[in-house]
Amino acid sequence: MWLNTESGGVRKNASSGEAHIAMRMIASFEIPYRQFLGPEGRETETMPAFARDPAALLPLYRAMVLTRTFDSKAISLQRTGRLGTYPPCLGQEAIGVGLASAMEPNDVLLPSYREQAAQLWRGVSPLEILLYWGGDERGSDFAGPRHDFPICVPVSSQAPHAVGVALAMKLKGERRVAVCCLGDGGTSKGDFYEAINLAGAMQLPAVFVVANNQWAISVPRSAQTGAVSLAQKAVAAGIPGEQVDGNDVIAVADAARRAIETARSGGGSTLIEAITYRLADHTTVDDARRYRDDSEVSRHWELEPIARLRRYLTEKGAWSKADEERLLVDCAAEINAAADRYLAIQPQPPATMFDHLYAQLPAEYAAQRQEAAAEADEHA
Repeated sequence: MWLNTESGGVRKNASSGEAHIAMRMIASFEIPYRQFLGPEGRETETMPAFARDPAALLPLYRAMVLTRTFDSKAISLQRTGRLGTYPPCLGQEAIGVGLASAMEPNDVLLPSYREQAAQLWRGVSPLEILLYWGGDERGSDFAGPRHDFPICVPVSSQAPHAVGVALAMKLKGERRVAVCCLGDGGTSKGDFYEAINLAGAMQLPAVFVVANNQWAISVPRSAQTGAVSLAQKAVAAGIPGEQVDGNDVIAVADAARRAIETARSGGGSTLIEAITYRLADHTTVDDARRYRDDSEVSRHWELEPIARLRRYLTEKGAWSKADEERLLVDCAAEINAAADRYLAIQPQPPATMFDHLYAQLPAEYAAQRQEAAAEADEHA
């Protein structure tokens, strides 16, 4: 016979004296997955309200095509020695466009280095992005979204920044949201864990969007973590986590809309994992063929977001071949014009690299600045 005692759920067998610790479940969790548009361009479930009119999806489609056009031009400029190292976003256009379309103008975007789609939607110009990757800090002086953060190259360091921004918003009583973007590799950094932990503990208005493109440079997602999903990392932080098809711009926009509205209304943070695939090299100095098979890349081309949405819009009668041809011409004209302006701008002198470090340059850096300026004059 087992007898309960008062020692924290321990029971004893009355005949043998053997102790048994009673166990109970203290928590359980589920990670939902959402997809509205399958690879063939067909609905997989009922569309969310904002997407039921196909015409409402045309701006999203145009933005993705513009991003891919920009991407192609930037790579061409780098290959011909007119742009610095550049990180393509080929195949990931739906994530940036989807999340940015869900934001309000006064929200704050904290991007990584592969968020061209989101930045273009938010009003950062193609010229400014080219200037940045050309080594010109004037590219970070956005004429459009002045409060959005500049491109962040150090992996995941933008996550703590997002927490600071969200805390400031909360302390000021503002109905604004900080939206932080990072890749799957970023979720393996301590910066990320610290950020989502504080976001959960303080109920901050922040949304973290992870573009899981399966590769952290040459490290596959399977080698980064034993977790079934990256979204479940939200559980330890006490915030909701969900996974979406990152090649479905509707699914991304829907998840971002719900998460941003929750944050704006005081409901705290959310982590969204968007499943996609990096169709290009990590950057223009990477050779992805050294660590992944061409057949793997080919399979994922069948899932890419632009063709998927185009099939859907065409089937619904909202898009035609003539529409596509006009759009390609318009996008090429816009991006080529931006590239021409970029190439016509006189590069800044090397000494200006010191001008964006401190409000007042320390003496040791001031000496280096003078040395750089003197050397530039010598070779002028």
